[in-house]
Amino acid sequence: MSQNEIISYEPATGAELWRGPIGNVDDAVARARRAWPKWASQPLANRIELVRRFANEVRKVQGEFAELIARETGKPLWEASTEVEAVIAKVEISVRAYAERTGQRKLDSALQGTAALRHKPHGVMAVLGPYNFPAHLPNGHIIPALIAGNAVILKPSEKTPAVGAMLISCFHKAGIEPDLVQILLGGPDEGKALVAHDDVDGVLFTGSAQVGIAINRKLAGNPGKIVALEMGGNNPIMVWNTPLIADAATLIVQSAFTTAGQRCTAARRLIVKSDMYDAVVGEVKKLTDRMIIGAPFDDPQPYMGPVIDSNTADQLTESFLYLISNGGKAISHMRRPQGDLPFLTPGLIDTTNMAERPDVELFGPLLQIVKVDDFDEGIAEANNTRFGLSASLVGGNPQEYNRFWANIRAGIVNWNRPTNGASSAAPFGGIGLSGNHRPAAFYAADYCAYPVASTEMEQPRASVGVGFTQ
Repeated sequence: MSQNEIISYEPATGAELWRGPIGNVDDAVARARRAWPKWASQPLANRIELVRRFANEVRKVQGEFAELIARETGKPLWEASTEVEAVIAKVEISVRAYAERTGQRKLDSALQGTAALRHKPHGVMAVLGPYNFPAHLPNGHIIPALIAGNAVILKPSEKTPAVGAMLISCFHKAGIEPDLVQILLGGPDEGKALVAHDDVDGVLFTGSAQVGIAINRKLAGNPGKIVALEMGGNNPIMVWNTPLIADAATLIVQSAFTTAGQRCTAARRLIVKSDMYDAVVGEVKKLTDRMIIGAPFDDPQPYMGPVIDSNTADQLTESFLYLISNGGKAISHMRRPQGDLPFLTPGLIDTTNMAERPDVELFGPLLQIVKVDDFDEGIAEANNTRFGLSASLVGGNPQEYNRFWANIRAGIVNWNRPTNGASSAAPFGGIGLSGNHRPAAFYAADYCAYPVASTEMEQPRASVGVGFTQ
């Protein structure tokens, strides 16, 4: 990032990809403020029609969009293509969610009047997007916010601005007024200024717990500003009695290493029953040894691309060395196979004998393994975190899954499925350091509009029966 520009580089090559000017926060908010009332007063059907046109605009550039995501994030083309499909699918899911979560109701009231429940938009919403899903995750806030009648300012991650710019251009091509959906380029300073701006009515954030906590602290004295925080996890995947070792290992690898481990729902900790340890860990190691790691457009397609940049890769390799130096036992070493480029091989490390396991989100392809002897010990270890986003049980019987589900502290709890890949047709969020009880995805409608109760009559009618002289 230069003084006046945001510059984006391709993780897989180091080449410059895109650059654009840093935006003016006050100007962006003022324009959104002016555009908002007209949008809010439009019929809901009109707003839905325009976001459906947006989906069609994305369809027109689907291949080009996927290629841009692959180049800017480093993720394989096959995975970037699924992200664009999720952007398109989000529209109809959000239309259904708005109808279900923010429906209108009319009830009988006194004196033959009516009581009504309707929902109103908040106003100008700031969306702070992450780099791991730079189209899908911001879009998951933007679409519900627009349907509800809000104006939106997207501040994309400074690491993936080009994808943000293309996403917003599709809204404009669909006929949505440019001032109503804006992109604001910038770094942390612009993000902080946008969050704190008096004329921003809501902040919808996806990113690290450290930044989310800073946002929460900054806005603690302003309860009138809606804040939705999605802050990642230190997610457990627990393997119990199952004869299907190969399937269990595949679920573990999918959970830990999809998107190079750069998913907030990625498994960070594998908790495995002692008498299954050798079989399960051996199979996981065999699978990771066969994993293709490469650039987005390689043929054959890789399973895993690079992490977002070299600074991130350095931090992850340092974390791996820290775990080894403090009692961890390496099963597969995390390596940098392509010199200065941020490619990493998956790291597997047994942390069972560590005196203190750090409870942090190591955002990359690094899986810590803990051996346990009984089921309750496994649940206790799974809950040994301040985070609470996702958790999976692999194996076990229905009674054990019921115990796991009832006692695990997480907003997404799966059985014989990966920790990641949550459905957009369900709520998405967690507890503890993972969020502030405002889940996204299907429940995003909840924080994009507020309920308004009304009692109404066409003409004034009133009488007072007590406390007045004749």
